[in-house]
Amino acid sequence: MLSQVYYLIKKEVTIEWRNRYAVNGILLYLISTIFICYLSFNVRANQLDPVTWNVLFWIIILFAAVNAVAKSFIQEKQGQFLYYYWVHDPVAVIVGKTAYNSLLMVLMGLIGLLGYVLVLGNPVKDMTLFVVNLLIASIGLSFTLTMTSAIASKARNSQTLMAVLGFPIILPILLMVIKISKNAMDGLEWSDSYDEMVILLAINAIAGALSYLLFPYLWRS
Repeated sequence: MLSQVYYLIKKEVTIEWRNRYAVNGILLYLISTIFICYLSFNVRANQLDPVTWNVLFWIIILFAAVNAVAKSFIQEKQGQFLYYYWVHDPVAVIVGKTAYNSLLMVLMGLIGLLGYVLVLGNPVKDMTLFVVNLLIASIGLSFTLTMTSAIASKARNSQTLMAVLGFPIILPILLMVIKISKNAMDGLEWSDSYDEMVILLAINAIAGALSYLLFPYLWRS
């Protein structure tokens, strides 16, 4: 199965390297959104307070995640699904898709944070905690949105179903990451964020386990 997972990740990377639609689109979204925030809040006049800075950053990351991960299964054609069905194990398919989306989201999250800090300043006092939180959140969003994309791909109005199914799953993740990032911005001790980090890791583990267990049944349909 590991060889199949490696093949699927390599296939996704090769296609993305040739077309660059997803990466270029997400980079354009990040740059344009950050620039609009810069113009709207007139940062040179110090009108952007830390709370607004934190909320805006996670809104940008959330929409970047939806744009990046939503295409996982929705963009696949029926012939590709049939090919995967005969060649690959369903567990390898979901693991490969999730691993690729996680790598993509971590990369986009770090690039987004770098651009956000350069343009809008850096009010974060504990950057290490903020980055760790960003990495865990990126992986968690990849886990949940990849499985949601797989479910939505089976329906006609897949984009609408993706939004309906994804919001209640993403909401608890956002609540945890915003609170942890607020603690990082205030410079609090890591122990003050342990409960939220444990909950966030638990959500990631549950999402990964459900994808592993339920995707083979979804695959057969």
